[in-house]
Amino acid sequence: MRQGTPSTFPETGFKWNELGKLAQKFYRDHEDVAFPQLLERLDAAKGAIVAAIASRDNAILYERPWYGTWTMGRMIQFNTASPYANAQARLRKWLKAKNLPIRG
Repeated sequence: MRQGTPSTFPETGFKWNELGKLAQKFYRDHEDVAFPQLLERLDAAKGAIVAAIASRDNAILYERPWYGTWTMGRMIQFNTASPYANAQARLRKWLKAKNLPIRG
């Protein structure tokens, strides 16, 4: 999101319909990182994202294209909250199919 920094979405070498493959690459790339360190990285990334959003106004986030026809705010959503919502829906479906209790 930094100005002058080229952004590749979803990631170099991957297409939008290959996010499962990208997730597997991510798991392989980080499989040797200890869980507490992963949590620290997650907290740091969340803080940086929240700060980046807070430093921009609505016009920058949602009123003009940033990546193709997509606004910056929408791309942030695509690459942060949306995958978690998708995973939650898949987990709920799996739990229901296995007749397991759904919490939350």
